[in-house]
Amino acid sequence: MNRGILITAYASLTSKVSYEEVKAVYDKYYGKEFFVRVLEKDVTPQTKWVEGSNFVDVNFKIDPRTNRIVMMGAMDNLVKGAAGQAVQNMNLLFGLEENKGLKLIPMFP
Repeated sequence: MNRGILITAYASLTSKVSYEEVKAVYDKYYGKEFFVRVLEKDVTPQTKWVEGSNFVDVNFKIDPRTNRIVMMGAMDNLVKGAAGQAVQNMNLLFGLEENKGLKLIPMFP
């Protein structure tokens, strides 16, 4: 891994849910977020896809054996983790478009 942060979180499910039900929640919650990309089924977020950008790629997997959901995310620790986040916050503070100056295409090593 060249650089970036790979996030994995686990949660116990209180009821049986389908992939489609959880995906609908993700899509609704992140639907208007320019910098959050919800990936397609069975696609695992990778740091190389977000390197040099302010994007965060997220996805999840349901483990029926343990009745848990595994949530995953990938972000660039230099852009989204520091400088890009500061620019994004400044844009909001000054009433600019949230993504102004941050519409960079991710780099590929």
